[in-house]
Amino acid sequence: MQTLEPLIVILGTGGTIAGTAQSAADGVGYTAAQLRVEDLLAAVPTLAGRRLEAHQVAQVDSKDMDIATWQALAAAVRAQLDRPEVGGVVVTHGTDTLEETAYLLHRVLAPAKPVVLTAAMRPATALVPDGPQNLVDAVQVAATPGASGVVVAFAGRVHDAVQVRKAHSYRVDAFESTDGALIARVEEGAVRLLGRWPAGEALGLARIAAPAADWPRVDIVLNHAGADGRIVQALLAAGVDGIVAAGTGNGTLARPLEAALREAQAAGVCVLRSTRCDAGPVMELPGLLPSAGALSPVKARIELMLALLAN
Repeated sequence: MQTLEPLIVILGTGGTIAGTAQSAADGVGYTAAQLRVEDLLAAVPTLAGRRLEAHQVAQVDSKDMDIATWQALAAAVRAQLDRPEVGGVVVTHGTDTLEETAYLLHRVLAPAKPVVLTAAMRPATALVPDGPQNLVDAVQVAATPGASGVVVAFAGRVHDAVQVRKAHSYRVDAFESTDGALIARVEEGAVRLLGRWPAGEALGLARIAAPAADWPRVDIVLNHAGADGRIVQALLAAGVDGIVAAGTGNGTLARPLEAALREAQAAGVCVLRSTRCDAGPVMELPGLLPSAGALSPVKARIELMLALLAN
């Protein structure tokens, strides 16, 4: 008896991959999140023979991604992974906050089955859209024997959720792994493994179950020439719960900004130092504010929120 290939479930959340423009020549003046995930599948004939299922979870431009959508998506992914017949999940997403959603899913779910996020830099109406190939590749990655964890399939490369960052505002190969450690490449429909599938300890959906209004407020401040502490003072007055400082270099901070951050810390605000550099860790050194390690500022913000939600 022939064995059925694993069912791959595709969850749509909107983004450029589902965007449309009035002209095929317009690659930037489009409106995101216009097509449903079923429309995306119908536009890719090579997926017609695959064992797929599609569901629309949200329809947003990912610059507007919010906590409530994260909660709905995480619950939807978990529900699909719990089905024995499901071999993996693909999430179509906008590129703007894809790395944040990927990291959140990684920390909350740490799935034994693959969860593959994909997206596009060009709308579906573009003369040469990149979404269809990215979607085909994502399905192939999700169906790969032995695949696991939360990854991003984009422009023929597979990144893990911890390392991936959007590194370019226009190119179709917009994402990079910060230390160059790709998991795999997708070449003519074949997945060539280069590294290890990501793994971790799942925090669980209960960690993010609180209503969005009850989540801790964590903001990001940037170190730059002439930075002072007024933004930190304003955040403190607004009742912020945590601050991630995107420092220069190895998380270095201008003296007035560091002084304000230490005042906030003394007042009970949790503070982490990250870096505005595209890659590289922030070293944990005696006498300095706590380090976010190799996490980017936006991922350090998620990590801090998840930590505060545990309290």
